[in-house]
Amino acid sequence: MYRRRPPSLEVFLVHPGGPFFAKKDHGTWTIPKGEYLDGELPLEAAKREFHEETGFPVPECFLDLGSIKQAGGKIVSAWAFEGDCDPEKMISNYCEVEWPPRSGRLIEIPETDRGAWFSVDKAKERIKSTQIPLIDRLVKALDITE
Repeated sequence: MYRRRPPSLEVFLVHPGGPFFAKKDHGTWTIPKGEYLDGELPLEAAKREFHEETGFPVPECFLDLGSIKQAGGKIVSAWAFEGDCDPEKMISNYCEVEWPPRSGRLIEIPETDRGAWFSVDKAKERIKSTQIPLIDRLVKALDITE
């Protein structure tokens, strides 16, 4: 999600939930994303995941930002849309993770524990480095000079 707030463009990012990311900030934020369900189209998965991880509605008009490969090898396909939200009203779904690692103990955590609006420059400081090209593509597609 992006919004235009003169003099700049802002993007909405989410912070991963759980104890592993609790004290991490720069380089850990991400676009809302997730896994495909069987037979699910990529755009439909993106819309579903955005809603599951934020609780915010998703419109029907999207800008295709292409795909990137994350450090772990996962391919992420991304779309952008113009919108607005109050990060304080974000509601994430929950998932189970093993914690501590290799303990066999499962705990339930929110997939995302918070969201925030960032200027393009600040977003590039916070987002996973492999996702920076998605921000660059958005800026280019909107023909915005930052």
